Amino acid sequence: MERQQQQPRPGPEHELLGVVIGKWINKGYTVATADAPSVKILTSDVYEWMPGGFFVLHTAYGRVGRTDVGGTEIIGYDEESKKYLSYFFDSQGNATTNELNIEGDTWTWGGQNTGCTAVFTDDGETQTAHHVRLDDSGNWVPSMEVTLTKVR
Repeated sequence: MERQQQQPRPGPEHELLGVVIGKWINKGYTVATADAPSVKILTSDVYEWMPGGFFVLHTAYGRVGRTDVGGTEIIGYDEESKKYLSYFFDSQGNATTNELNIEGDTWTWGGQNTGCTAVFTDDGETQTAHHVRLDDSGNWVPSMEVTLTKVR
């Protein structure tokens, strides 16, 4: 008699990621610097479960000022380290890894040179995100202010 192996199932740590699932419109602006003016940001972001329900696939397309931008992110929970991790690949050839901390309605991404704090409101229908970057002096400075609105 053949024994069937039990299929792994996502746990509560994975289910916390479900708030982002859907289609979002992202509007905002970059924060002006001495070298660059503030420009408008408009993107379309899609978050969907990957097969099995353990990881989230996030794709984004749009414009920052006059520049076409896009990227792909994979978000998941690492059972061994007990941490959420994010891997982002952008349209300018950059690849970044971030730790993601989820505390209630606040998600905080932290990487080597960039970070973001997003707060979910309106029953998860709105994200207000404050992005930061490491400047040439080694200080964290604001880089983008955006609001994402879920459109389904």
